[in-house]
Amino acid sequence: MLQAALHGFILAFGLILPLGVQNIFVFNQGAVQPRFSRVLPVILAASVCDTLLITLAVAGVSVVVLGSFWIKTVLFILGILFLLYMGVVTWRSNPRPVKDEEINVLTPKKQMVFALSVSLLNPHAILDTVGVIGTSSLNYGGTAKMAFGLSCIVVSWLWFLGLGIAGNMLGKIDKSGRVMALLNKISALVMWGTAIYLGTSLINQ
Repeated sequence: MLQAALHGFILAFGLILPLGVQNIFVFNQGAVQPRFSRVLPVILAASVCDTLLITLAVAGVSVVVLGSFWIKTVLFILGILFLLYMGVVTWRSNPRPVKDEEINVLTPKKQMVFALSVSLLNPHAILDTVGVIGTSSLNYGGTAKMAFGLSCIVVSWLWFLGLGIAGNMLGKIDKSGRVMALLNKISALVMWGTAIYLGTSLINQ
């Protein structure tokens, strides 16, 4: 069981570490929110979505999803359109040095809606959890499988919490908003690049 938990921890950390739409959104929200308590909605939403996806993957849904050409195709198309849209929104965003009470930030409700979108409409996140984690979980059974899945879930919660904290710290340091503006431009390019990569993969299939 310990081996399964360690495997899940290392695998989940390796999958969640690269720069992706989920990570970008959580970090950006941490940076623009005046207080850390206002970042909690997006952290909770992203973590709950990952928990759901990992649970479904370990339960065996990965076999159904990856085995259906049409499900994968629809998933990719929705994901590509969403990434293109998020790239435009991120590119146009312009952090400015304003007072806490005047700062233009997303409400908790909008934070959660966007977090749900970047998690559930993100092909990379779904393929990572349903494909890689789900497939890897087939090596275990019983309590070992539960330990594997739980370890992956813990990594997600700790990671998003850390991203929120790091973003909030940067937001307090970067009073001019120049660093965040640059990060937004880079983030938008990453999203568009991911959309192009997914589109190419879809055409090749």
